[in-house]
Amino acid sequence: MGMTHLLGLLAGLGCVLLLDHRFRLFFWRDPITAAIVTAAGTVFFLLWDATGIAAGIFLRGDSPWATGIVLAPELPLEEPVFLVLLSTCTMVAYTGFVRIVGTARLRGIRRDRSEDLG
Repeated sequence: MGMTHLLGLLAGLGCVLLLDHRFRLFFWRDPITAAIVTAAGTVFFLLWDATGIAAGIFLRGDSPWATGIVLAPELPLEEPVFLVLLSTCTMVAYTGFVRIVGTARLRGIRRDRSEDLG
């Protein structure tokens, strides 16, 4: 049971990456930029976590679902994996939204032009 949380996070990340692969939204569109953005987001939130931990706001707690592996005081192994998932999921959702809006605008422009001709 101690690996359940970590395995769930990795499964979620795998599903997001499969969706990304299917629609070529983020990593499969520009892998170098995606890696930089994901790393920057993860580092930003790790610094956020470190600040919260230092202030005594963020505490690890005990859970039978977690591995129990701690990378630093109050920073479980699952946290950086979650932050990678968070960053990746956010960017896949964002790039998907941008594509949907762009497609809708393009269809709207085509419809407007066809009405002008007709």
